[in-house]
Amino acid sequence: MNTWNIIVEGFNKAEVTKHESIFSLGNGAMGMRANFEEDYTGDTLQGSYIGGVYYPDKTRVGWWKNGYPEYFAKVLNAPSWIGLHIKIDGELLDLNTCLEVKNFRRQLNMKEGWYERSFTATLPNGVEIAVKVVRLLLLRYDEIGALRYEISPLNAHTSIEIESYLDSGIKNNDANWDEHFWNTLEIYSENNCATILAETKKTAFKVQTFMENHLFIEGKELNISGKENRKENYIGLCYNLEVKKNDVFCIEKFGGYLRDEMENIPPTPLQRGNVGTEKNMPFERNFSPITYSALADFLERGNVAMEKVRDAQALTFEGLLEMQKEDWAAIWETSDIVIEGDEKAQQGIRFNIFQLNQTYQGKYAHLNIGPKGFTGEKYGGSTYWDTEAYCLPFYMATKGAEIARNLLLYRYKQLPQAIENAQKLGFTGGAALYPMVTMNGEECHNEWEITFEEIHRNGAIAFAIYNYTRYTGDESYLKEYGMEVLIAIARFWAQRVNFSEEKKQYVILGVTGPNEYENNVNNNFYTNYLASWCLSYAATMALKYKSEKQWVTIKELKEWSDIVEHMYLPYSEKYDVYLQQDGFLDKDLKPVSAIPTGERPLNQHWSWDRILRSPYIKQADTLQGFYFFEERFTKEQLQKHYEFYEPFTVHESSLSPCVHSVLASALGKTEEAYALYLRTARLDLDDYNKEVHEGLHITSMAGTWLSIVEGFAGMRVKNGTLTFTPRLPKQWKRLSFKVIFRGEVKEVII
Repeated sequence: MNTWNIIVEGFNKAEVTKHESIFSLGNGAMGMRANFEEDYTGDTLQGSYIGGVYYPDKTRVGWWKNGYPEYFAKVLNAPSWIGLHIKIDGELLDLNTCLEVKNFRRQLNMKEGWYERSFTATLPNGVEIAVKVVRLLLLRYDEIGALRYEISPLNAHTSIEIESYLDSGIKNNDANWDEHFWNTLEIYSENNCATILAETKKTAFKVQTFMENHLFIEGKELNISGKENRKENYIGLCYNLEVKKNDVFCIEKFGGYLRDEMENIPPTPLQRGNVGTEKNMPFERNFSPITYSALADFLERGNVAMEKVRDAQALTFEGLLEMQKEDWAAIWETSDIVIEGDEKAQQGIRFNIFQLNQTYQGKYAHLNIGPKGFTGEKYGGSTYWDTEAYCLPFYMATKGAEIARNLLLYRYKQLPQAIENAQKLGFTGGAALYPMVTMNGEECHNEWEITFEEIHRNGAIAFAIYNYTRYTGDESYLKEYGMEVLIAIARFWAQRVNFSEEKKQYVILGVTGPNEYENNVNNNFYTNYLASWCLSYAATMALKYKSEKQWVTIKELKEWSDIVEHMYLPYSEKYDVYLQQDGFLDKDLKPVSAIPTGERPLNQHWSWDRILRSPYIKQADTLQGFYFFEERFTKEQLQKHYEFYEPFTVHESSLSPCVHSVLASALGKTEEAYALYLRTARLDLDDYNKEVHEGLHITSMAGTWLSIVEGFAGMRVKNGTLTFTPRLPKQWKRLSFKVIFRGEVKEVII
């Protein structure tokens, strides 16, 4: 097993979509699935995505009620720039129709940030060719990607007809009504370069997709121009060549996206630069036509790194590849985790770290981390509470406080929308309910039990502020921005509780906890505990910084204190554990081991009614509280709760195994923690849930990092100091990694 590379050999049509996900590329601003550049008529999920570009698809429900979200946001499948129509002696290259495909190989080089595919194919006309493709998306100039496509005829001299194209006539696989989401505004081509300017419907995001082609035979560049093939939503440049047997024909294609400035969104460096003002420019505002070179034009407009732009070598495919290697080397310097003695675990964690870095680089405060990143359309590409609960620690420790701060600023800038969301539900006085699912701060999920009831996401956002301050020691964010968020969240919780005369305590009714296999329950322990903590933390910080601003009134502080003191937490004297919610013990408490193997996963075999009545837990719920607030409970309490709830947990959320792994490590259950770690680390590589074809589980990958750093290494912050309680699996000889803690890089070796 190669721990720096993901390699798959052999062509299996049934696994094409799965491998399109696994071999996806991204650079934090855009990404794409590993679709074939040439035509493919088999099963495929075409996918290229641009960060922050989305469509407000009308919510599709059978009825409408007040407070429902008006739309379900989805990341858009962007205009494609990688496409090549290839004919060999008049026969279209299509691996689905080839007589034979041999030596098929995919390789994802995680150390250097590039993807390679190669194969030998016999076409229906009997011509045999060898193909090798290398593709990358630049980190340094994140508007730009590049690919090199090589073809060598193996059994005859051949004519090759190749059309390199841009296509804005694409659509989403998950479109509710099979509709198109883009309007094509302008098409332009010149000197082996072409662009399409397109605009999203409703949201009016303008995107200029570009390409530039360079052609070679046996390494010698050809001085030929492509014949234009212009259609609606399409521009192709066609080339006809004669290629001798065993000679190598190569096309190097540079492409990518220049994004229009979005309201209240920081522009990219290139957008802030100088823009041409020629009278004949076909595009208005931030767009200009291609001049002598699409790639140089993109870089020059940003006025960035001009000394490298003028270096001709930097504009070649090899020059860009060297840039990519340098930039990934810098990332791995603080991100890598080295495991000796366990290649499966080593490859798994590197794959997870690689994908996390492909998804988010922290350059833009308007971007965040979707559960599928740039690898698929499921979950709409939106932001969930996964960012605050799972992802923040990874970026904080591997990229530093500034990058993590951007994730917090993302929520601060959306505070007005969070207040508006709460107002729609009847809350007043500046109370804020952050959305469960969002693109721009508005709630955009179409399931009521998520939108209305899974309100614990509010607490995760407050906890992230606390976690950031605790880890970085930086209180400036809290004073300048975070206090407003904390107070607004606390005001929500103060209105969401109600006082029970029967219990003489405050209760929270009608919620869904992290365990989504229960809806509309009363007094979910995690939600109640989190609400109480939020009120206490907000009050404490308000008093701490009262000399700078009177954040809350004395009346509010007294109300919050009373709620904290009298919050109801369901508890079982019999089992000596907090109950997941009222009535949990009324369920038929059979462990997961009692479920027949053929009935898993439950959501694919049981009715939703049966799931809701069962005791089975999708992911950590009560134990999520023990994970967040470990220092508030004794080890004996943790052990009782873990041993009570884990046997009922089916781990049918990708976010489940990591939390349990961390807690199992803390309890000394190292082998159990290791089994859970492998499940989260190789969830996608081994396709545990048989759903990788839909995209990767990006946010749960951060949980893999937590399983190692907080689990096996036992890293904690206590009194402003890093502490470690290491418990390595017996398979591991040595573990080492680095973390950035309060501005210093610390190397940890166990």
